[in-house]
Amino acid sequence: MENEPVRLSGLGPLVESLRAGGYRVVGPTVRDGAIVLAELESADALPYGWGVDLAPGGYRLRARGDRAAFGHAAGPQSWKAWLHPPREKLFDVTRAHTGELTVQEPDPVVPRYAFLGVRPCDLRAIAVQDRALGRGVDGRYAERRRAALLIAVNCTEPGQTCFCAATGSGPGAGGGYDLLLTELLAGEDAVYLARAGTPEGERVLAAVPHEPAEPAQVAAGDAAVAAAADRMGRDLPATDLRSLLAGAYQAKHWEDVARRCLTCGNCTMVCPTCFCTTVTDTTDLTGEHAGRWREWDSCFDLNYSYLHGGPVRASSASRYRQWLTHKFGTWHDEFGESGCVGCGRCVVWCPAGIDVTEELHALAKEVVE
Repeated sequence: MENEPVRLSGLGPLVESLRAGGYRVVGPTVRDGAIVLAELESADALPYGWGVDLAPGGYRLRARGDRAAFGHAAGPQSWKAWLHPPREKLFDVTRAHTGELTVQEPDPVVPRYAFLGVRPCDLRAIAVQDRALGRGVDGRYAERRRAALLIAVNCTEPGQTCFCAATGSGPGAGGGYDLLLTELLAGEDAVYLARAGTPEGERVLAAVPHEPAEPAQVAAGDAAVAAAADRMGRDLPATDLRSLLAGAYQAKHWEDVARRCLTCGNCTMVCPTCFCTTVTDTTDLTGEHAGRWREWDSCFDLNYSYLHGGPVRASSASRYRQWLTHKFGTWHDEFGESGCVGCGRCVVWCPAGIDVTEELHALAKEVVE
């Protein structure tokens, strides 16, 4: 479902309407020297006038000199933290004095989140996780996903480490949203073109003041998105990465990466599509109460591949190879698409400054030679 775009003079009425309608609005805001995602009480908390400078292993806020709310690239968090939480209780067990055990699952109430400012790369990431977790694999994920309202924002300000154009994930949103915004600067201020993508998006849009968008504004928005595609800071090798990685198992470059990789797992924690977890059990000192938790895990963890006798992937090289090959190669076999959306987070938040695009180019060069 697509409608003609309309113009919003600001985001305040939209946030107020969403909150009044029972949604908990989550969006970007400035905190602790970064643009993070958090629950917003009003549109005033959005990062107006802030941009970011990105580099391998580097992230800095910078003042923009205007009032753009979305003039920045993806931050350290993604919407995965709300749809697939980093730590989630599965159930509690209580033992009575008689020895009887009582199992209790958490409250099944699912919050109604409105995600405001979903980048096209993250919109694609949500769709990727839908394939991995939403097809009867994880009922809790499916419930949270059904309750979430997605308000996407076309990207007009890519970062230096972005490469969503190479993965087909942006900078324009291709679908999957309830409401789509495009931010247009008019001097220091901004106006927003809005387009509904679902009946719920139509209802949300109808509840806030708006005017028909002028053709010139629509054209300016389209041009800004198209220009963003030409300003990407990274790209991928122009080859079939699935076949490349399938034939690169013995490549010498894996050892070169291993000398730099700390196997800390930062790349998997910030990645919007990684979904690996582990299960931990806890108990209190009395032995009468226990709980089972599901927590994010990483294939970079030495014990992640542990079987009887030791880990399957004991070396740093094998663990990096596993991650990269799965993300860009065997993910196609499991889910019919790549596991990378080109957001660049793994590049920015790697403490060793490892650039996944450079590693893929180096592998492609070695395999060809």
